[in-house]
Amino acid sequence: MSGWDEGAVYYSNQAQFTDASTEAEAAASSSTTSRHSVLLKFKEFIRNFEKEKNVFPYRESLVNNPKFLLVHLEDLLSFDSDLPSLLRSAPSDYLPLMENAAAEVLASLKMKVAGDSGEMLEPQTGEVQILLTSKEDPVSMRSLGAQYISKLVKISGITISASRIKAKATYVHLICKNCKTARVIPCRPGLGGAIVPRSCDHVPQPGEEACPLDPWLVVPDRSKYVDQQTLKLQENPEDVPTGELPRNMLLSVDRHLVQTIVPGSRLTIMGIYSIFQAANSSTNHKGAVAVRQPYIRVVGMEETNEASSRGPATFTQEEVEEFKKFASNQDTYKVICSKIAPSIFGHDDVKKAVACLLFGGARKNLPDGVKLRGDINVLLLGDPSTAKSQFLKFVEKTAPIAVYTSGKGSSAAGLTASVIRDSSSREFYLEGGAMVLADGGVVCIDEFDKMRPEDRVAIHEAMEQQTISIAKAGITTVLNSRTSVLAAANPPSGRYDDLKTAQDNIDLQTTILSRFDLIFIVKDIRMYDQDKVIASHIIKVHASAQATSNDSRPPKEENWLKRYIQYCRTECRPRLSEAACAKLQSDYVDIRRGMRQQANETGESAAIPITVRQLEAIIRLSEALAKMKLSHVATEGDVAEALRLFKVSTMDAARSGINQHINISPDMANEIKQAENQIKRRLGIGNRISERRLIDDLTRMGMNESIVRRAILIMHQRGEVEYQRERHIIVRKV
Repeated sequence: MSGWDEGAVYYSNQAQFTDASTEAEAAASSSTTSRHSVLLKFKEFIRNFEKEKNVFPYRESLVNNPKFLLVHLEDLLSFDSDLPSLLRSAPSDYLPLMENAAAEVLASLKMKVAGDSGEMLEPQTGEVQILLTSKEDPVSMRSLGAQYISKLVKISGITISASRIKAKATYVHLICKNCKTARVIPCRPGLGGAIVPRSCDHVPQPGEEACPLDPWLVVPDRSKYVDQQTLKLQENPEDVPTGELPRNMLLSVDRHLVQTIVPGSRLTIMGIYSIFQAANSSTNHKGAVAVRQPYIRVVGMEETNEASSRGPATFTQEEVEEFKKFASNQDTYKVICSKIAPSIFGHDDVKKAVACLLFGGARKNLPDGVKLRGDINVLLLGDPSTAKSQFLKFVEKTAPIAVYTSGKGSSAAGLTASVIRDSSSREFYLEGGAMVLADGGVVCIDEFDKMRPEDRVAIHEAMEQQTISIAKAGITTVLNSRTSVLAAANPPSGRYDDLKTAQDNIDLQTTILSRFDLIFIVKDIRMYDQDKVIASHIIKVHASAQATSNDSRPPKEENWLKRYIQYCRTECRPRLSEAACAKLQSDYVDIRRGMRQQANETGESAAIPITVRQLEAIIRLSEALAKMKLSHVATEGDVAEALRLFKVSTMDAARSGINQHINISPDMANEIKQAENQIKRRLGIGNRISERRLIDDLTRMGMNESIVRRAILIMHQRGEVEYQRERHIIVRKV
C-alpha cells in the first residue's frame, strides 16, 4: 500500500457526511495521493535505479548533462511495473511529473552554492527534458486512428521537411487593461494555445468602474518561451502498399530536440498522438468545430542506425575484430572483387574499378584551404546489353549512401539544387537535388549520353570541386556534394563502331571526360566459346533464382559488404609511400611521352586527354586499394595495380577506334584518293546526301565499300565533310 505514510490529514468518517460526497472526495484525494506517490516513485527510480552493482546510469547522466535525460521504458518496467502503463495511457499527465521529479533529484544532487551575501543557497536548476525510448516495434502510420489519441505511440519514417525554429510560450503573462492586475497562465504543450479567461476577477471598490469583458492584454516580453520546430515525417518507402502514395504526419519537437534533424534522415520517434485546431483549415470545415487535425508531439527520437542515416555508424567489437581479421588476409582484394555484382559474368576489371569507387580515396585539406577530392568517378561506355545498368543498380544497393537517376529524366536543377517557394509562408527555400542528397556516397547516372548538354555542365563543378554554388532568387550559397559519380552511356550510334575513330565513338566533351578517373569501353564481342559460357551462366542464374524469391530480406553477404565499406571509409585514410611516389612519377612521365609521340605520328590529339587529373586519379585508385586492406600506406604494389587498371580502361579508350594511318599500303592509299575525288564530284559544296546512297552509288561504279567508308572518314577528320542527323546524312563543307 503506497502513500500511507505521507503527510496527509486523516479523519474519521463523521455522520454528517453523506455517502455520495465521500465517494467524490475519496476519488479526489486518491488521485492527488496517487500523483504524489507517482512523483516519489519517479524520483526514486532516477536516483536509485542501478544497472549493475553500484552503477546508477540515470543519476550520472543527470549530473553530466543537466538539460535532458534519456529514459528507457524497459528500465522503468523492471523498476516498477505500473509506471510504464501509466505513461503510455496518459503521457501528457505523467511526463511533466517525471520532469519535475528529475529537476528535484538534480537539485538534491548538487552542492549548495554561496550566495552574494555569503550564506549557502540552494543551487538554481533549470528544467530537465525527459526523452523516452523503448525497444518495441513501431506501428504503421496508416493504423494511427482515434483510439490512439493522447496515448504514447512509436512510428518510423523519413523526414521530408523541417520548419524554422519558432518560440513557443509556456507561460503567458497577462495584464488587465482596466485595473492593471497581472496574471500568469500556463500554455498547453505542443501546438495548442493558452486559454485566456473572459473576465477579470478583481472586485471593484465603490466608485470604481467594473472591468469589462475580455480585459486581458498579453505582455510578450514577460512570458516564458521554449524553442519549437515542426517536421514532416513520411512513411518509409518499403512500408507503402503497392500503388498508393506515401502518407505523411506532422511532428512537433521542442527544447533540445530542435535542429537535430536534417531532411532526408530516417527516424524512429516516440510521441504523444494529439490533435489541434488547424488555423487555415479549408472553408468546408469552418463550421465543423469538432473536426481536428492530428499531429504527434515528440518525446523521444532516434536516428535509425542504418547506413542511410548521416550519423556516424557504430560497430560492435565483434564486427571490428572480424573486419580486421578479413583485411589481414592475403587475397582481400580478390574476395571483395568477387563479391561485387556476383550475378554478372566476366568484366573483371570493371568490377575492380567499381570496388575502388565504393571504397574511395582519401580527401585532403591543404594548409592554404584548398580541398582535393578523394572520390573516384567511373564512366562505363559501350554496347547495349553489357550489364552496365546492372552495375549501377548493384552499387545503389551496396553503397552506404546512394542515389540512382536516369539521364533523360533529370534536369540540372534536379541534380544540383532548386529554389522552391514555401506554400504557407511564401518564403524561398533551397531543396537539394540528387548530388547534394548523396553527399558522402555515390550518384549513379544511367543514360549519361542522353542528357541535355546544358544539364551535363551542371555536374562539372560537383565532380571536381565537390561543391555546388547557387545564386538564384536572392539565395547565394555553396552546398557540399562530396560524391562519386558512376555513369553509364551508349556511343552516339547506339553501338560501338570499330570503323570510327575514338573521337566519334565517345561523343562527350573533353571537359567532362577528363573528370572521370576511369573510362571503360565495354564491347559485346561475338566469340563462340565466350558466348557459350555466358549463356550457361545466365541460364543458371535464372534457374536458381526461383528458390529465393519468397524471402525478401537482403542477404547477409550484401549487408556485410555494406558495413565493411562503411568501416573502411570511416577508419582508414591511406597515404602514398616514398617508393610508390617515385614509381608513379616515372610512369606518369612515360605515359605523357607516349601520348605525345602518338599525337605527333597521327597529327591529331587523343580523344581522351591525359592530364594532371589522370595522375591524381591513379593516386586515388592506389589509396582505395590500400583502404580495402585497411592499410594506412599505399605501397608500390597498389600503384602498379592502379596503373594497370588505368591502362586497361582510360588508355585503352584513348587508343581505341581506327586511326587513318593504320597500315595503309600505297595501292590502298591510291584507291582512297580516287574515292575521295569521286565523292567530291558527286557532292557539290554545301550539298547534302544520305551516306547509304553515296556508298551505293560509288560501289556501283566498282569501288570497294570499306575503301569508300575509309575515304569518308578521312575527309571528315580533315573537316571537308560533316555528319548530320545521327550520321545518316553527309554535308560537304565550304
